[in-house]
Amino acid sequence: MKSHSNPNRRRRRMRSVAAFAAAASVAATVLMASPAAQANLPADKPATTMPAPTPGFPLPSVHTQEAFDPAANFTSKWTRADAKQIMAQSNPNVTPGQNSMSPNVTMPEIPKDFPAMNDDVWVWDTWSLTDENANQISYKGWDVIFSLVADRHAGYGFDQRHWNARIGYFFRKTNADPAKDKWNYGGHLFLDNTSIGNTEWSGSTRLMQGDHVNVFYTATTFYDRAERNAGGGGIAPDAVIAKALGNIHADKNGVTFDGFQHAKLLEPDGKLYQTKAQNAGFAFRDPYTFQDPAQPGKTFMVFEGNTAGNRGDYKCTDADLGYRPGDPYAENTNTVNTTTGSWFQTASVGLAVADNKDLTQWHFLPPILSANCVNDQTERPQIFIQNENGKNKYYLFTISHQFTYADGMRGPDGVYGFVGNGVRSDFQPVNNSGLALGSPTDLNLPANNPSGNLSAQQNGRQFQAYSHYVQPGGLVQSFIDNVDGVRGGSLSPTVKINFAGGVTQVDHSFGQNGLGPFGYLPTNVRVGGEGLYK
Repeated sequence: MKSHSNPNRRRRRMRSVAAFAAAASVAATVLMASPAAQANLPADKPATTMPAPTPGFPLPSVHTQEAFDPAANFTSKWTRADAKQIMAQSNPNVTPGQNSMSPNVTMPEIPKDFPAMNDDVWVWDTWSLTDENANQISYKGWDVIFSLVADRHAGYGFDQRHWNARIGYFFRKTNADPAKDKWNYGGHLFLDNTSIGNTEWSGSTRLMQGDHVNVFYTATTFYDRAERNAGGGGIAPDAVIAKALGNIHADKNGVTFDGFQHAKLLEPDGKLYQTKAQNAGFAFRDPYTFQDPAQPGKTFMVFEGNTAGNRGDYKCTDADLGYRPGDPYAENTNTVNTTTGSWFQTASVGLAVADNKDLTQWHFLPPILSANCVNDQTERPQIFIQNENGKNKYYLFTISHQFTYADGMRGPDGVYGFVGNGVRSDFQPVNNSGLALGSPTDLNLPANNPSGNLSAQQNGRQFQAYSHYVQPGGLVQSFIDNVDGVRGGSLSPTVKINFAGGVTQVDHSFGQNGLGPFGYLPTNVRVGGEGLYK
């Protein structure tokens, strides 16, 4: 591990995030019981304001942030005019291969000599044990996280991990030193051959009453895994959203789980969300559940989807482009629909609501966000509810790749954010562009794919981190993918973003030059009594 000083600890309060080296302290102290206000532990405010328009570029779309009923037939749009702001705010004059993005949205560079989180498994998409309000739970003195894992020694490569993925879990004492004490690997969360499908993809885990946990996950079935591991294959997998209800146990030796009962919850309908029959490359995954203080008693789920319809049939609309009337830099809809191929990019963030308290029955609601003609992936969405000036603001965070953008669009691998007044809103993209945090990239050069041939001219850290997970207080966790040619499969150093008013800013005073401990997912609520806190 890299050397960091201990975060401060106080009796009867959770760990606060301390300054490492000479950085200023950024305390995030919270109460020991679930807060009465059903909002996330807020992020610090940024020191910057909304970026000004850039001459020579179109203006961003007008978004009101107005809230609508969650069941309303309104879907906010991340438009081409919005996404054009990413390049508008990028520096066109950097030396090729240097980072062209603002430091306010650039993740600090991860050292090339990063430590392996575990010698036996690759680790990527990761999330914490939470409650319905996204508080991160310390259970009887143990912090618990869940990750997609794959066997490092099975003979397949790092980029073949996706169809060999299982959900694993890790734990360590809440009073551990995150700079020195490694996470203990508990193994696979589910017994072999018990989950729905043969591959387990991302989701979320909630602690329920009576020491039960609900694991919401993507149940994926690959029919050609052996062929894929050998470098071939190509049969499209099936994917459904599933839930497993089980038990959590903790003692002085650590944390264990048992008794999981699996149930299928949702599969795409072809009317709101694209199916495999409509597109072999459809996306339907990454369930994240939460309760909305504005809708008491209801539990919602956001997930990644695609706009329903046969692949290639979609036609970009004026609303998808989103240019203001008379904007001299606006694109023509007919031109976009005939020359760009942008109609193949149809990402959406879906919404569903539970029909019973057991969370075993759900029904779809219309998507809350579409990125038609902008991007084809809006992965691992989260809703982060933050009180600003006495009013709850709803931040929708999602992640995306540079290579999934539509023609004429450019952005980095990273976190994208949108803010509104409710779960369903006319969301305004953060920083007017949507980009909240990206890996260092020269956006003036063509997009690359981390699994393909990388340009030697491009920044060596363009794929340093992915699958970012926004935590209470604005901490952001991710996994290491490729640091200047060194492949990862371990958790990244945690970073911190400050955000309010639709503006985000990387906190370079956090940790050492903006990098906190590797795999730092601190808890902010204790459950289960004194346990091992003493």
